[in-house]
Amino acid sequence: MPYISKQSRAQFSTELASLIYRLHQNPEIGNLNYVITTLCDAYLDFHDRGPKYADLNAVIGVLESAKLELYRRRVAPYEDQKRQENGDAYNIFSLDDRTSDDDNWCIE
Repeated sequence: MPYISKQSRAQFSTELASLIYRLHQNPEIGNLNYVITTLCDAYLDFHDRGPKYADLNAVIGVLESAKLELYRRRVAPYEDQKRQENGDAYNIFSLDDRTSDDDNWCIE
């Protein structure tokens, strides 16, 4: 989870601010992918023995958890807003909405 203590955050804040600024100056998605990939790869090389399965699995878990938290915090609210603006995409078809003569469906 990304919710580490404020003390732990402080040791990364200057470098993260610089990195965020550089990404803002060059916002191509490939740059973000490069940064994430490089950080994960470097993390896996911290052990002299080389990465073991548990290390690889842990990094994959971190990426998955970060993805899920990004979805929960940023994507879901955006999708909720668009659903409110444009209408729901679920349950828009109903068997009760078919015409009696054919298999045409009506959309709300």
